[in-house]
Amino acid sequence: MNRKNIVRNSLLALMGLVFSASVWAHGGAAGTDTDQCKFELEPGHWVHYTAYQPTAFPAEEFCANIPNTNTLTQLVFDYQDPRYRKMSVEFEVTKEPEGTRVFHMPAQKHKSGTVTLTLDKGVPEVGNYLIHITLVPDEGERLDVHMGFVAGKGQETSTGLMALYAFFVFAALYILYLSHAGFKKKVDELLGKVKEV
Repeated sequence: MNRKNIVRNSLLALMGLVFSASVWAHGGAAGTDTDQCKFELEPGHWVHYTAYQPTAFPAEEFCANIPNTNTLTQLVFDYQDPRYRKMSVEFEVTKEPEGTRVFHMPAQKHKSGTVTLTLDKGVPEVGNYLIHITLVPDEGERLDVHMGFVAGKGQETSTGLMALYAFFVFAALYILYLSHAGFKKKVDELLGKVKEV
């Protein structure tokens, strides 16, 4: 294997790591059987859940860890069973263990099968939160299910991930510098100009 192939394969491997962030956002859950972003409403009936913080992290999806507090946060729920579209569903978000309500959406039907809860200011502080979903059928008993998430602690992970990306970019540029004479010449010229200043 020649030097060009080694460099090309190294760069491809680094790009693969960089572009796999969307898998990491879901805890590495690629398939529905291991998807940590879904939870069971009733035996065999699931809802998929995704959290977004579009002003702070426009291209990222979150699940059990939401990085920022006091930031626009959207919690999106997709029913995987069409029968829930005919039921009234109530949503509530509480700070735990206190049980303090931070968001409430009264029971209503969501015929599209997708519900977006918009918390304009996000959640108020770092800590544990619980999403309460209450199904209100036309007949029969109400059904309550819960899903927890942690807010404000994921920022450290995002910072660490960015540092990891920066390291890989630097490593790729260094490999390119060592293996490509034209690139090395341009970098050396730029460094020479910087030293003159």
